[in-house]
Amino acid sequence: MSRSWLSLRVDLVGGGCRDLWPRPGRIFAAARSHTFTQLATAIDDAFARWDRAHLHQFELADGRRIGRPDWEDGEDPDLLDGHKFTLGKLRGGDQFVYTFDLGDRWAHLCTVAEQRIDPLEQLGIEPDQPLPYWGWGDIPDQYGRRWDTDDGETPLPPDPGLADLPPLQPGWGPNRRR
Repeated sequence: MSRSWLSLRVDLVGGGCRDLWPRPGRIFAAARSHTFTQLATAIDDAFARWDRAHLHQFELADGRRIGRPDWEDGEDPDLLDGHKFTLGKLRGGDQFVYTFDLGDRWAHLCTVAEQRIDPLEQLGIEPDQPLPYWGWGDIPDQYGRRWDTDDGETPLPPDPGLADLPPLQPGWGPNRRR
């Protein structure tokens, strides 16, 4: 296979009323035939989005917006359909923004690498959708929660070390050896 796929760097700039630094990121392999909707799904998977009941959109450098024009509250005639538009028009060096959750505005800077890649060399497979092959950084919870009962008011519980875990691994459990 030739080097015909795009390599896309996606940096999470911020969201939920805060900017992130250092910015977590992922690098994706994507065919030019993949759609923007497929890329959105891959980004949401890679950035641990678990509540997908939010709108999203891409904004290209020329001002075009791509997303889901048929959302429940009405239609946006200026929003291009992400199911129909492919990544085929993207060129090396292009930059655009992906926003997940138009309320909390999780903004991602997307940059197309100058060099195309061969998915078999990078991934060992030819996936049917965009797929991350490199990544870094801490991924924040999409609602800013830090533990399972975080309601925004309850203080962080004390760290039990590993004593609260079942003794299924060495060092786990209440009778663990230090």
